Amino acid sequence: MGMSDTVADMLTRIRNANKEHIKKTEVIYSKLNLELARLMRAEGFIERFDVIKNASGFEVIRVYLRYPDAKTKVISGLKRVSKPGRRVYVGCNEIPKVLNGYGVAILSTPRGVLTDKEAMKLHVGGEHICNIW
Repeated sequence: MGMSDTVADMLTRIRNANKEHIKKTEVIYSKLNLELARLMRAEGFIERFDVIKNASGFEVIRVYLRYPDAKTKVISGLKRVSKPGRRVYVGCNEIPKVLNGYGVAILSTPRGVLTDKEAMKLHVGGEHICNIW
């Protein structure tokens, strides 16, 4: 049986690895997860990511977390906003600021998966996927 919410699984795996200061973690491959990893790297939350095949032959995304030193974490929190049971859509004028601009809201828009700043600049709204700070 397939997983119903791969984004929540990805955020939970990153949250758990970050809590224990684990350098890398593997998440299920999907186009949306790949775009989330790309945005997280562009915003500086993760060091890098690779698409690889695991021992079972399935594609996974290996995410390398970023830690400036032994005690400091770059990611303070991850929160899934829109869920399969309750989708949350926002217009271009309703895009929330995460921690007054210190965090990032990620949206799925008609122009692709964008951060809150990119969506405001392009004047588009969409599904509010998650917040990262």
